Amino acid sequence: MKVPLLDLAAHHRPLRDQFQEAFDRVLDAEHYILGPEVQALEAEVAARCGVGYGIGVSSGSDALIVALMALGVGPGDEVITSTYTFFATAGAISRLGATPVFVDIEAHSFNLDPQAVIDAIGPRTKAIIPVHLFGRCADMDDIIRAADERGIPVIEDAAQAIGAETPDGRVAGSVGAMTCFSFFPSKSLGGFGDGGMVVSDDEDLADKVRLLRGHGARPKYFHKIVGGNFRLDALQAALLRVKLKHLGTALAGRSAAAQRYRALFGNSSLDAIELPQHVQGHSYALFVIRAQRRDELQKHLSARDIGNAIYYPLPLHEQECFADLGLGAGDLPHAEKAASETLAIPLFPEITEAQQQAVVDACEEFYNS
Repeated sequence: MKVPLLDLAAHHRPLRDQFQEAFDRVLDAEHYILGPEVQALEAEVAARCGVGYGIGVSSGSDALIVALMALGVGPGDEVITSTYTFFATAGAISRLGATPVFVDIEAHSFNLDPQAVIDAIGPRTKAIIPVHLFGRCADMDDIIRAADERGIPVIEDAAQAIGAETPDGRVAGSVGAMTCFSFFPSKSLGGFGDGGMVVSDDEDLADKVRLLRGHGARPKYFHKIVGGNFRLDALQAALLRVKLKHLGTALAGRSAAAQRYRALFGNSSLDAIELPQHVQGHSYALFVIRAQRRDELQKHLSARDIGNAIYYPLPLHEQECFADLGLGAGDLPHAEKAASETLAIPLFPEITEAQQQAVVDACEEFYNS
């Protein structure tokens, strides 16, 4: 049985008429960048996060850049973040001339080790960016406490975690000074191209982000500061508004599929695979296992048309572009071990038990052969 890593067609098919209505609405309004559709999406996402403000932007990567710009991050500053995440988190820091300070992750969660963050805080620390990786919220309490004591703002990188919650029920997007979301098509709330959003409960920060996303102009052609072109298209916003109405159902489907994997793998004879920990509020943007002989397993699954992907094959501190930071192999061992063992297997709201059984069977075939 062919099982894709992600089946967007299955998710979009029932919503086709609603997408068409949204497209026609934008076409008739002839307002294609920002405008009422973007404003409505901003309000709806902010309300879901329990904060006052949302600012739609051109991508999740640009959300990180403009959030850092709003804090005045620049040359001479340091920003603490994870070494085990997508490049955009650190790339945003470097593009502003600041220095990313990479720290290790917790072995069990793939998220930042709070004590490692605290140990890395120094006189040049301008911000901290915890990443809610794979849909699981980072352990924020100690990080927020240490940051608040030192007056350091925290930006949540929730690109993979819209709808996720901390174990005590706080929504991703409501904990830090600002939170960055991505609407890349493969995300739990994915658009039909690039898109992103910054949310915040801080009126001044939100206003600064809003100013920066449009070249710092207010009013048009009168530029108060130097910003960028970080605007969200109206069509993306209109289509995302359709999907946002169904996000709760989609997240419930992901959670149900994750629990079904636990039952199916539990009934197998496999001890070479470690499943992701289940914690309250995990949104399962990805279902990432640890696997012995990971690379061989990946080839086996691919040969049997079982979708899979490695997130991420090389930690950021080992990337060539960050060689000047002086870190290398062996310096952040938990992240390095994760990079050599982790593999995402198919999970999406519409996945069937038969498809999941095919994934488990393929894994059993590999390890028992």
